[in-house]
Amino acid sequence: MSKAVLMAVTAAVVFSVLALSAQARDTRLRLPLADALGSANAKAQLSEDIKLYFGKQAHPKAAQTFGNYQTNKKTNFFNKTDKEGCEWAFLSAMITLQGRARQLGGNAVINIKSIYKNGNFESETEYECGAGAFVGGVAFSGEVVKL
Repeated sequence: MSKAVLMAVTAAVVFSVLALSAQARDTRLRLPLADALGSANAKAQLSEDIKLYFGKQAHPKAAQTFGNYQTNKKTNFFNKTDKEGCEWAFLSAMITLQGRARQLGGNAVINIKSIYKNGNFESETEYECGAGAFVGGVAFSGEVVKL
């Protein structure tokens, strides 16, 4: 084997190992709902006519239920902080849940909880996000209802 080929193969192996170790990062973060819901993007894109209730937050009694629905959203973390990437994925997930409620005739999503990687994190003040080296994401379940 020539010296140039050996160097090329060695470089390819080194870069592959580095890429795999960088992609292996999966930091679980718990971030404030208030920050995500209070962002300029959330205020501009979330609909006020479909309410979102997290964890055990008090809400009016449901007159009609349409079932439990899940959403799993990922986003590119390139050139974003973990918090920025997580808030972007969070917003996408909430838009999806509101869209499902609208489609079914509901006006709220209640009992929203984080289910990232089949977890079960329920909170009235925080959500869970997985932050990787290049990609991160969130997963939620919630019950679509008409209040």
